Amino acid sequence: MSNDEFPLAYLITWTTYGTWLPGDERGWLKKGSAVIHPPDPALHEAARQGMTEEAVVLSQPQRDLVGSVVVKHCDIRKWILHARNVRTNHVHVVVSAAIDGEEIRSQLKAWCSRRLSEQAGLSGQGDNGQRRWWTEKGDIKWIDDEEHLHNAIRYVNELQ
Repeated sequence: MSNDEFPLAYLITWTTYGTWLPGDERGWLKKGSAVIHPPDPALHEAARQGMTEEAVVLSQPQRDLVGSVVVKHCDIRKWILHARNVRTNHVHVVVSAAIDGEEIRSQLKAWCSRRLSEQAGLSGQGDNGQRRWWTEKGDIKWIDDEEHLHNAIRYVNELQ
């Protein structure tokens, strides 16, 4: 792929495991759909019952760790990190890179998972010492112009 096939930047968001389930009262997205569905208490309870681990709510030290991993990984990869905001139940990053946004998201989530597991003392224990820190996938929005980039950075830095 050439640089013309990538946006100016990406706004990437992912949530922590178990904190935004199908049927959620805030609305929810069906896999592969962009339509926000209304709350569905029965579906939400079924999804909660199907969880294999406890929901993840990041503590301040965990949030700090995730933020530093994002900065370091972007630096190593020579990606331009415009903004990041690590919340208790989700992460936002605005990043420019000549690579597919799904690959960026996948790498960031994987490295953050490794470091969170190490911090929690889980390294070397069963199943590679990992736990499920994040939900599958996440949201990737293309940013194609400077105004949209400015707005995305402002949203991540100031409107969370």
